[in-house]
Amino acid sequence: MKRISAPRRTASLSAQLVDSLRSHIETGGWPVGTRIPPEQDLMEELGVGRSTLREAIGALVHLGLLEPRAGDGTYVRSSSELQSVMVRRASSVQRDKVLELRTVLEEYASGAAALRRSEEQLQQLRELLADAEEAGADEDTTAATGVDALFHRAVVRASGNDLLIEVYDYLGTALTSSLGGLPWDATHAEEHARLHRRLVDAIESRDADDARAAAAAIVQLTRDHETTPPQAAEDQ
Repeated sequence: MKRISAPRRTASLSAQLVDSLRSHIETGGWPVGTRIPPEQDLMEELGVGRSTLREAIGALVHLGLLEPRAGDGTYVRSSSELQSVMVRRASSVQRDKVLELRTVLEEYASGAAALRRSEEQLQQLRELLADAEEAGADEDTTAATGVDALFHRAVVRASGNDLLIEVYDYLGTALTSSLGGLPWDATHAEEHARLHRRLVDAIESRDADDARAAAAAIVQLTRDHETTPPQAAEDQ
């Protein structure tokens, strides 16, 4: 099991411990959703006192990386401060605002992907597209939502912009999975699949303009879907 780096003995022992624990979380030493070791175990492993440890843990709770649960210990809530802040912020605004942000990020990323994608990345998009269409045929929308999230992350990764990839990864839940929840009627589902095929085709042919247009249309379809009750769409 990966060990935590013990802090150096200086006047700012607590601050060093915060940095050490934060690095341990960011590098996956404690994955998101797991419970951190008990206080006594950490004190013995790190060679620090109770007050120093509690001060450091409190700082990480304030940063949004850790979450104390009464009677159940402390859990890892997020892998980075940026992720915690951005996801919390995106979850606190109207869904339409999240869709607007998704349009900006995905439209740019899709155009960049068309210009920079590798053959390997293109093949991955083709495979994810096939997986999405297969999942879309199932009545359970959970699998389809998950594959769709993987598809759009793959598009962003193909953009080659490391900072954009990092930001999108941090907002992944807010920008994809959290926007689901409504059943797709047959008309919306087919249009959704068609636009995704158009996006991959544009990326393959290195048509940045059409890739951006397809990405924007996908988000607009999601927005229209969320404001149109499924029964109403079927009656049209």
